[in-house]
Amino acid sequence: MLSMLEGYRNNVLETLFGNVEHCIVVVDCDGNISYMNESYCHFLEVDLELVTGLHVTEVIENTRMHHVVDSGKEEMADLQQIRGDYMVAHRIPLWENGELIGALGMVLFRDTDEWKIMNSHIKDLLLELETYRNQMQQQNGAKYSLHDIITSSPDVLQLKEKIRKTAHSNVSVLLRGESGTGKELFAHSIHHLSERSTKPFVKVNCAAIPEHLIEAELFGYQEGAFTGAKKGGKPGKFQLAHGGTLFLDEIGDMPLQAQVKILRALQEGEVEAVGANHPQEVDVRIVAATNQSLEAMIQEQRFREDLFYRINVVQMDIPPLRDRKDDIKILSKYLLEKVNECTGKRVSELSPTVKALFQKYHWLGNVRELENVIESAVHMTDSETIVVEDLPPHLSPEKKVVEEGSSLKRIVEQTEKHAIEKALKETDGDKSAAATQLGIGKSSLYEKVKKYSL
Repeated sequence: MLSMLEGYRNNVLETLFGNVEHCIVVVDCDGNISYMNESYCHFLEVDLELVTGLHVTEVIENTRMHHVVDSGKEEMADLQQIRGDYMVAHRIPLWENGELIGALGMVLFRDTDEWKIMNSHIKDLLLELETYRNQMQQQNGAKYSLHDIITSSPDVLQLKEKIRKTAHSNVSVLLRGESGTGKELFAHSIHHLSERSTKPFVKVNCAAIPEHLIEAELFGYQEGAFTGAKKGGKPGKFQLAHGGTLFLDEIGDMPLQAQVKILRALQEGEVEAVGANHPQEVDVRIVAATNQSLEAMIQEQRFREDLFYRINVVQMDIPPLRDRKDDIKILSKYLLEKVNECTGKRVSELSPTVKALFQKYHWLGNVRELENVIESAVHMTDSETIVVEDLPPHLSPEKKVVEEGSSLKRIVEQTEKHAIEKALKETDGDKSAAATQLGIGKSSLYEKVKKYSL
């Protein structure tokens, strides 16, 4: 009975859309293709029988049909790049008896010659936009926007919507999540969408600054404030971020003494440089991030409760990669394209075995670890498809998916060493060429070669 009903629906769709010039696709409530008309099949050079039942992301590049199914919200006249050209796409949720059963997508391009002219114009405008975006990045220091957060996870999509709603205000935001989940991307995105987007975005890695220097780094110092002080003094991160956003990464590692002064800066809107006689007014918005339980640290008297409430006006919890398995497939494709672009290689896909392994793996290092693994595999492979043998040793199927005692640091180091060995082998030991291939500086490569005794 179900197959007869499905056949009836497909006959209706074929009658309605089979001979139209527009490209039509219909997906079910899981984002799997249930119908695609002849125009779309011809344009994508696919066979309807072969693509029916596949997830839409496996067939149509840059599609958002699965997002429409998740959100139930239509997307009209949206730009979509397909096979190097920009198309205008409509995406409409389909409802039956109040239940979301799928979505219909339509790509518009009636007149080929007119479309080519329009497409060239769109590409020109996007290149101009990218130029302005790069200029803005150089001015304010923020590199990423919401567009750079690649996801199909309902939880992360909800976070992106939360950013859109709160970015324009000056409220402090606390980003919480494991290492490698992309907290910095969210911080950049908040700044980009805020009223402060033309002002500086300044990052402070609280864990990387020695405790005896953190006050000078945050609030600056006057000439002669201490032995070795720079002539003329130096502004601190608060002064540099004046009018913009100050991103306090790993704020759980901030010493208690510095926490007191940060609290005062936020409450009074002023800071006092080391060696200064008078305070200085500052206007910054705080975005903080941590992978620790600040509540537990408060109980242990290692973090101030009053500072916690000051920075935790809006809290955003970023889920780990293992809790959003669908993102593994989408991110793998995106990261593979990104690494190809950086290295100049043409590795087109992951083997089915590698895809299955990625879905089972625990990803302690989250998105950062996934990117490291793919980058290493691209350097190791000699073909256009990444196979299991190209992966770092800790992902070997013969081993446990997550070895007991494994840590993010060890995983990253193994992956990094693997990539460097491959690059040195391919360049016959030429460290300059290997550094260029890896996209790092020569001095960085020499340090890593020494570190790993290569």
